[in-house]
Amino acid sequence: MKKNVFWMIAFMLCFVGGVNAQTEELFNGKDLSNWRFIVDGDKMPVNEMYMIRDGVIHIQGSSTIFGYMYTEKKYKDFTLELEWKWVGEATNSGIFMMIAEPQQGNAFPKAIECQLKGGDAGDFVMLSGSDLDEYVLPANGRRPAFPVIKKRQDSNEKPIGEWNRAKIEVKDGKITIYINGVLQNQATNKVKEGHIGLQSEGGPIQFRNLKISF
Repeated sequence: MKKNVFWMIAFMLCFVGGVNAQTEELFNGKDLSNWRFIVDGDKMPVNEMYMIRDGVIHIQGSSTIFGYMYTEKKYKDFTLELEWKWVGEATNSGIFMMIAEPQQGNAFPKAIECQLKGGDAGDFVMLSGSDLDEYVLPANGRRPAFPVIKKRQDSNEKPIGEWNRAKIEVKDGKITIYINGVLQNQATNKVKEGHIGLQSEGGPIQFRNLKISF
């Protein structure tokens, strides 16, 4: 009898937990009303760098003018899922997490980046003085401008023109990255809350199916 009661309680807790879980669409397929935009030095009109076509976010990308779009809200303890693909060639972009305070004209906020650069998707990049507990300084003791924690596995990105999937879990500052279902990286950040961003850097990239659960 006691065993039956135990399993009944466990089932009810799981059920309640599932009911209380929330999922939010970060992109409704129509507009970017819940996003804000940064362009390096305001050198390009926002609507030329970020746009929507056929229910997909198109980011122009540039090797000389950088930027990012970021969520109006800040998030903590979440799971972010999205899809991306390259147009023409795999260049450079990324997903920013725990963005502290965006500053107009500054394309590199204090944040942690999940690298999407071709061949390196899943690397961590520490932007503008941000840090991860697992980062180890190089032998010369000099911290690079953009420190990197390399991904765990070989690249498992799909061919150009095909959709890739990123899943990023953040729990109490611990960040876990899956690329196309493969665990690629995990590290811990002392900052536990911030905006989420999509980078405009090397060249054209597209995003769709952005959702966050918490």
